[in-house]
Amino acid sequence: MNIPSWLKNASTLRAIVQWCFLAWVIGIGVRFALFVNTVESGSVPLVSRPAGVEGFLPIGALTSLKYWFSTGIIHPVHPAALIIFLAILLMSLLAKKSFCSWLCPVGTLSEGAYKVGHRLFGNNFRIWRWLDITLRGIKYLLLALFVKLILLDMPPQAAGGFLDAPYWAVSDIKMLHFFTRMSTTTMVVLAILTGLSLAYKNFWCRYLCPYGALLGLTSLLSPFKIRRDETGCSDCRRCSAACPSALPVHARRVVRSAECTGCLTCVSSCPEKNVLQMQLPLWKRPLPAWLFPVVVVSLFTAVIGIGMVGGHWHSSLTIADYQQLLPMLPYLSH
Repeated sequence: MNIPSWLKNASTLRAIVQWCFLAWVIGIGVRFALFVNTVESGSVPLVSRPAGVEGFLPIGALTSLKYWFSTGIIHPVHPAALIIFLAILLMSLLAKKSFCSWLCPVGTLSEGAYKVGHRLFGNNFRIWRWLDITLRGIKYLLLALFVKLILLDMPPQAAGGFLDAPYWAVSDIKMLHFFTRMSTTTMVVLAILTGLSLAYKNFWCRYLCPYGALLGLTSLLSPFKIRRDETGCSDCRRCSAACPSALPVHARRVVRSAECTGCLTCVSSCPEKNVLQMQLPLWKRPLPAWLFPVVVVSLFTAVIGIGMVGGHWHSSLTIADYQQLLPMLPYLSH
């Protein structure tokens, strides 16, 4: 049986998965905007509210996690936020920081930006090593702040109070307005981040994303890792040159860094057959290129499916609730 060439190329597979997932996320955003617009107008929505929009509420998801740990109950307001959060954590635990490089829409756009920047400038720039290490610490500091404030310091009663409050109920609409009704400050900040992303590979992901910091730390436990056959390596260093995370892949037998996103760019750039691979420990035979992306997508969809079957996907809020809460929105934005 002849396997199509695109199934053998990790970079092609990843691009397909990335852009299909981005299109799906955009579809969710458009559907949610239609839902909110009709509710605001007082009409009966022509489309139902897509629960997947809650994937853009990570701080609320962390609070839901605290509440779940404390009470054993998944809060019924925006439960999909927690389910998506758990799906992404499981992906990192078992399949590296794969959400960042295979599914995350911000990661996909960031990667597209630096590729455009490479065409514009002829190359992407690199920050001095000492500054690079310092800046990478920012995302871990932000992560530590959220973990302390929410997971460690917030009492269970306070977590429940937040999840019961109107502020959390309309957080999805406030998130939508963040994109559709941008302030001048927001546009300036996004313009600066876009400019930096054009010049430097994955600027936001590498230095500022606390979500990515959490997934990177979790991914250290993943059995999947990039492994290099030292005997077959020609030391061409193409893997290190191609790595978006600037890791010295050519100098490692096993890449264990929290910065490795499992993007397989290094694997695709290696000119030697079966020398550089994403492999499991103690597994000597080469794994097919399509296996890792299948694992990544399957883990994500499996957890989402369990959440749906278990009744922890759609929010308990009704259209009547949204109609009652919408007039309060201006008073809940500050």
